[in-house]
Amino acid sequence: MKALKVPYAEKDEAKALGARWNPTRKSWYVPDGVALEPFARWLAGGADAAAEPSSRDARAAKPVTGTNYIALEHACNPFEECPACRPKLVDSGWLEAHQAVRKLLAGL
Repeated sequence: MKALKVPYAEKDEAKALGARWNPTRKSWYVPDGVALEPFARWLAGGADAAAEPSSRDARAAKPVTGTNYIALEHACNPFEECPACRPKLVDSGWLEAHQAVRKLLAGL
């Protein structure tokens, strides 16, 4: 059994690869007999752990998860126009909601 550091946003991916959740320790692990290579980015102290982007917001130092979370393909600011991310923000409804909030706040 090998412990993993899996961000909440990536739990389904880890589970699909064979990782298991230990409710007592509240942590993910690779069961004995399962190859470790697919889990390299989540292994504590693994070579790929530092190279792999995490789902943490460095500004707030807390996990970025929830129903309103939208994974963007690159590090851009969603509060500024980005041609690469705009279609994803429009499709999700995020951009429309953001504009409605800005309009509401401008009226105060």
